[in-house]
Amino acid sequence: MAMTAEELEQLRQDVRILKDIEAIKRVKHAYFRCIDMANIEELKSIFHRDVVVHFIGGTYEWTLRGREQYLEAIAANFNREVVAQHNGHHPEIDVLSETEATGTWYLHDNFYRLWDLHFVTGTALYRDRYVKEDGRWQILESRYERVYEIDHVIAAPPPLTVHYLAKHGRARSGPA
Repeated sequence: MAMTAEELEQLRQDVRILKDIEAIKRVKHAYFRCIDMANIEELKSIFHRDVVVHFIGGTYEWTLRGREQYLEAIAANFNREVVAQHNGHHPEIDVLSETEATGTWYLHDNFYRLWDLHFVTGTALYRDRYVKEDGRWQILESRYERVYEIDHVIAAPPPLTVHYLAKHGRARSGPA
């Protein structure tokens, strides 16, 4: 039985939406990888030039506007005296049009601040907006408020056998 023109068009739209969802997943997965590695160059391609960020944690709040401001914040905070691991999972992505989408991601992260011996861990729900320009999906807006956060002092640095940011991150600036 042959498909009608309407059924064929619906199939094309469904395939496009599925491909867009997969492309958005790749963007967000690359985001998590790149922040942990302070890969500023690749992050530049992930964020829209007008990105808006608002993150609320137990001990911090980031409100940033524009790609350059956000990239600078990441480079400064994911430095040689940090060990970071961010996992985003359970994506709920809605494609609103050929150029707009939203997504919710569940975050779990571990963050060691080696300079003051703090270990921070917790979860949050990212709520993102994406835009497709020149055939590429980018993060236009990213917000979260922590579900929980644990920040505690550790007696000594963890016994690291590998520390990527120690080699590739920016030197830390700011008070000890």
